[in-house]
Amino acid sequence: MNYLQLIFKDKRMLILLLIVNTLGTIYGYIWYGGQLAITPAKFIPFVPDSPTATLFFVFVLIGFLMNKNFGLMEALASVTLFKYGIWAVVMNLLVYKVTGEMNIIMLMLMTSHFAMALQGILYTPFYRIKPIHLSIAAVWAVHNEIIDYVFFMMPQYPVLDQYRAQIGYFTFWLSIASVALVYWLSVRKKKVVK
Repeated sequence: MNYLQLIFKDKRMLILLLIVNTLGTIYGYIWYGGQLAITPAKFIPFVPDSPTATLFFVFVLIGFLMNKNFGLMEALASVTLFKYGIWAVVMNLLVYKVTGEMNIIMLMLMTSHFAMALQGILYTPFYRIKPIHLSIAAVWAVHNEIIDYVFFMMPQYPVLDQYRAQIGYFTFWLSIASVALVYWLSVRKKKVVK
C-alpha cells in the first residue's frame, strides 16, 4: 500500500470526509429546496443530483469506518460523484461563457463539485464493486437523464435554457464515460487494497 493510500484509509481522514460530505449533503438538499418544492413527488429522488451523490458516499465512508465494503453504494457513489462533479464544473463554465460573469458562488460550486469528482475516483482502489453493482449504477445514471431531459426535471440554469438539448446529450455521454471510468478503475482491475 503506498503512502497516499495510507492517508486515504486513515480513520481521521475518513471521519473528516464523513463530516464534510454529510454537511455538503445537507447543504445540497437545502440548495435544491425551491426546485423540490415544485417537483412532483415521483421525481423527487432523481432531482437533487449532487447531494444524492454525496449521500451515497457518506454510506461508503461509514462502511469504511466499520471495515466493511458496500459495493452497491460504492458503485452509485463513484459514478454519480464523478458525473455530477464534472457536470457542475462544465455548467458553471458554460454560464460564464454565456454571461461573461463569474462570481464567488460559481467558484465555490466549481471547487466543491470538482472535489466531489476527485474523491469518488481517488477511492476506487478501496472499492469492491461487482459487475451487478456497476450495472445498477449505470441504470440509475441513465434513468436520471430521462427524468431530467425527457420530463424536464433538470437543475435550473435559466441562462442555459437555449442549450437544453446539447446539455442533455452531453450529460448522457458523461454518464456513459463515468460508468466506463469506474469500470476501468475498479471492476476491471479488481485492485482491492485492505
